Amino acid sequence: MLYRVAPLALIAIALPATAQEQKPEREPLRTRIYIGPQLSPKTPGAKDLSFGPFFEVSRARGDDPFEFEAPDESFGFPLVKAGGVEFGPALGFKGKRKATDIGIPLHEVGFSFEIGGFAQTYLARNIRVRAEARQAVSGHDGLVGELSADYIARDGDKWLVSIGPRVTLADAKYHRAWYGITAADSAASGLAQFRPDGGIEGVGLAAGYLRQLTKRIGISAYARYDHLVGDAGRSPYVRAAGSRSQPSVGLALSYTFGGQ
Repeated sequence: MLYRVAPLALIAIALPATAQEQKPEREPLRTRIYIGPQLSPKTPGAKDLSFGPFFEVSRARGDDPFEFEAPDESFGFPLVKAGGVEFGPALGFKGKRKATDIGIPLHEVGFSFEIGGFAQTYLARNIRVRAEARQAVSGHDGLVGELSADYIARDGDKWLVSIGPRVTLADAKYHRAWYGITAADSAASGLAQFRPDGGIEGVGLAAGYLRQLTKRIGISAYARYDHLVGDAGRSPYVRAAGSRSQPSVGLALSYTFGGQ
């Protein structure tokens, strides 16, 4: 006995299979992790440098290149994009300061964890500008911000070079924590009392370099120089035992996993 299937039934059977075949699949996710050492001032205004971690994580899908991230920017990631401007959280920290760290008997500043946000956009294909602000919830308890611009030259993920100016700003709480001289500080150190206000902390320049050596392994390096200005640069502590020059350098290896 022969059985016939009505044309409508054949269409009903075929449609789900066709829809399943046409459903686009998401490109595989790639993750790149950089880790290595960096040298930076022990504390803001200090003349001595100390080692710390240089760490960065980036993600991309398929063959899309990893989004540019300046090596000296705070940890964060875009959450919202509107009118060509990206917004997201920004996290930062500064280690505590003891008198033994700076070689002069000044007040201690506790470990500072900073929470805030950023906004960034591209003025041209190779020029990114960014502004961020972070409020400390411990330690110096102040508000700190940064304005930056970067010129970016790259060949996909094969190599990338960036360079651009930096301006750091902070409120009075921040400046008084790191650069102020209280009456007790003055009595212990012999330095004149100093009560700074908020404003520009420093101006500088930062440069970064990335190169992929193999499909999985790469290197990253950066250098940054800041010059303390305003009340930060006038601080008796900076003049006597610190430095207006604030250099930082870092070098890291990267590993990319995921993808195909």
